[in-house]
Amino acid sequence: MAKKRLRSYLTQDDEEPSLNLTPLIDVVFVVLILFILVAPMLEVDKVELAAAPVKQTKQQAPEPSPLTIHVHADNSIWIRSKKVSIEQLVPLLKQEKTARPLQMPQLFHDKKAQFGTYQVVKNAVEMAGFEELDVILQPGGV
Repeated sequence: MAKKRLRSYLTQDDEEPSLNLTPLIDVVFVVLILFILVAPMLEVDKVELAAAPVKQTKQQAPEPSPLTIHVHADNSIWIRSKKVSIEQLVPLLKQEKTARPLQMPQLFHDKKAQFGTYQVVKNAVEMAGFEELDVILQPGGV
């Protein structure tokens, strides 16, 4: 009789316990419902574009800034039609900032140039003391 009880305990312990997934599913549904309710109330950072002029029939390009920076496809940096090295960039921009403190530099970046070159130029503009940088995109460029 003792052997029979021993076998019954062994067979019950060898079975895998079943998991009750009901509380987990309830929590997932509650989180999903909260997300659906809260998501429309969240504000996402938006890029604000310049407002298009209402009364003008012709599309005009913005007035050229005295300080234009061009980055070509070979990642060369040009300021006022002169090639500039990365080391010369910050001192040259600081001179421009002291000469014309109200100007805003404009960056013309070729889409084949590397993003790292844009980042270098942006950091140099910030280090020179400029607070804003216009990035000019060419519409319909191939």
